Amino acid sequence: MTDLTLMTFAKDPATVLPALALLSHRVRVLPLDAASLVKMPEDTVLFIDASDDLANAKTICSLLRASGLTTPIILILSEGGFTVVNAQWGVADVVVQTASPAEVEARLRLVCQRDTPQVQADQHQRITEDQVPTGRVRCGDLVVDTESYTARVHGRPIDLAYKEFELLKYLVQHPGRVFTRAQLLQEVWGYDYYGGTRTVDVHIRRLRAKLGGEYEHLIGTVRNVGYRFDPPESAKAGRGRVQPPSQGDPQTQGPAPSTASPRKGKAEEKKPNDSDQ
Repeated sequence: MTDLTLMTFAKDPATVLPALALLSHRVRVLPLDAASLVKMPEDTVLFIDASDDLANAKTICSLLRASGLTTPIILILSEGGFTVVNAQWGVADVVVQTASPAEVEARLRLVCQRDTPQVQADQHQRITEDQVPTGRVRCGDLVVDTESYTARVHGRPIDLAYKEFELLKYLVQHPGRVFTRAQLLQEVWGYDYYGGTRTVDVHIRRLRAKLGGEYEHLIGTVRNVGYRFDPPESAKAGRGRVQPPSQGDPQTQGPAPSTASPRKGKAEEKKPNDSDQ
């Protein structure tokens, strides 16, 4: 059970994110104003209602970060709110009002896991170890060069269309984070794109095909939520192992034993016996 705090001005807080009421977490409700920040417990996940007042929600996010609090924030948005939210808001994740309980639980779990000290230390270590020249993003065998718009996996160049590259780059820059199709559509295709989220599925399918069977698992699917980039640490573990020779490989087996030699030997053994008679 996780301690949650919901900041909202709604008369009926249960209508802000109905899925919360279906989950087994403690939910504290506070007004969406600066005075509520002093009442904020340290060990909580903060849901901020930005469905009706985006400007006020952004102000609260800024005040929270300026105060030095590291409380993870999940922003509750209407469909239209996705067009204005960006990294400057300092939120850990966003969720639409109509999200299912499964999606809310998944996002909450991922936010809590990313916020643990061990995860933060591991991410810092991975970034330090994988430092590459400016303009390149590296995750294991995959290297994305944002200056030359090229990508290589295990040294092999990948022939990507422009939007395929942009989609891969965005996912690689946020390893482990889950994005909905709507989020990817707005971040990669832009706010003025009027196509459907099916576009994302098509490009994900093409990306996996071009990565090849050995690396297609790098782009993972989170059921009922969206997609994420899975860093390929597990792929490294299996590399370099020597495969045992196949039983049918003639190059790895000795010559087949001759069946004629024993018979010949037996015949030669009988000759001295015949001559003695």
